[in-house]
Amino acid sequence: MLNFSARATLARLLDPVGAGLVRLGLSPNTVTLVGTLAAIAAALWFFPRGELFAGTVVVTLFLLFDLLDGAMARAGERATAFGGVLDATCDRLVDGALFGALAWWALAVEGDRALGAGLLICLVCAQVISYVKARAEANGLRADGGLAERAERFIVVLVGTGLHGLGVPFVLDVAVWLLVVLSLLTVAQRMVAVRTEHRGAQR
Repeated sequence: MLNFSARATLARLLDPVGAGLVRLGLSPNTVTLVGTLAAIAAALWFFPRGELFAGTVVVTLFLLFDLLDGAMARAGERATAFGGVLDATCDRLVDGALFGALAWWALAVEGDRALGAGLLICLVCAQVISYVKARAEANGLRADGGLAERAERFIVVLVGTGLHGLGVPFVLDVAVWLLVVLSLLTVAQRMVAVRTEHRGAQR
């Protein structure tokens, strides 16, 4: 969904910024690492302390680095296989830090076991969704798409977290359990896609 529509629009906006950073001598891998470390630090600092709105704003800001490194790679024609692996690895680390920090807040600070369980399910599903795609591609198959790709997952959980931080009741619970359902469906969708393509390749 968003990966095919919003990303195209954002790319047109961010490509000039990426080109400017390349001219300054920065590399896409450097921006990837800086954005990853900053997003992880922000998630682990703000969310366990219950500063949900501030954490949402800061984490969202640094998540934009995930788009900037791609713009820089396009501008400088410096996309590499290592850069792709680094980017995917950093994505998984940020996913873990974000959902892990929120789960810690829900369980250890708020004592909300249901919300904490939902966030842990989201964390596991985020890793599995990405793993299915990577494993499928390693075997010459495809497992793209699904209802809750990375952009959608971040939008749902961060909007819910930010609004909860502003005092909107029940919004985070709704966002998390909606994301649980969408994430589980996405795992199933990708597995079905792999199975379908595998059967087609055998014919």
